Amino acid sequence: MSGIFLDSNVILYLLSADETKANTAEKLLHQKPFISVQVLNEITSVSRRKLKMPWSETQALLDAVKASCNVIHLTVETHANAVQIAQQHQLSFYDAHIVAAAIACEASTLMSEDMQHGMTLQGLRIQNPFSVP
Repeated sequence: MSGIFLDSNVILYLLSADETKANTAEKLLHQKPFISVQVLNEITSVSRRKLKMPWSETQALLDAVKASCNVIHLTVETHANAVQIAQQHQLSFYDAHIVAAAIACEASTLMSEDMQHGMTLQGLRIQNPFSVP
């Protein structure tokens, strides 16, 4: 396993006034990380609903993210693994689907602010990129 997978919550810090977190997110994008289509969906939803961004700005953000990342498609197999992960580890289904996609692309680390830092699931390590070492 190698490479990193980014959760949408990390990518959305590109839009943050928190310069330290925005810079961390930008550095992670320069590593050509993996994301899934679900991550793109979540970015779209937050950009439009919560941040009230116009479609033109949302599309520009999505285009930049897609150009910087390896986008993984979701499959029936990914879905089945997500259901199993959610049941076994008491994760929300959507978090489990992020984990399942990261496992499917053989990432070694999932960068997420919302999941338990340091947890390992099926060989995938969860890391909060904003936690103080």
